[in-house]
Amino acid sequence: MLTDYIQAALRRAKYEILVEDQTYYGSIPGFQGVWANAGTLEVCREELREVLEDWIVLGLRLRHNLPIVDGLDLNVSLELA
Repeated sequence: MLTDYIQAALRRAKYEILVEDQTYYGSIPGFQGVWANAGTLEVCREELREVLEDWIVLGLRLRHNLPIVDGLDLNVSLELA
């Protein structure tokens, strides 16, 4: 499920070339603070994946409400049955 979530989130990524230095900038809408900047698109994509993975781990650890992506919900329910 985690792999599916990461892949679904990365499908939403937006990339652009920054005019100032001709580097690639990537971010994922709805994932605050998840961005990467690199000299090539390939490296930018790899860095964005790493940032996303770290962001998810930290968010789960701190019990932040993570976005639901394509029906995939990583949020832990705190309700007791």
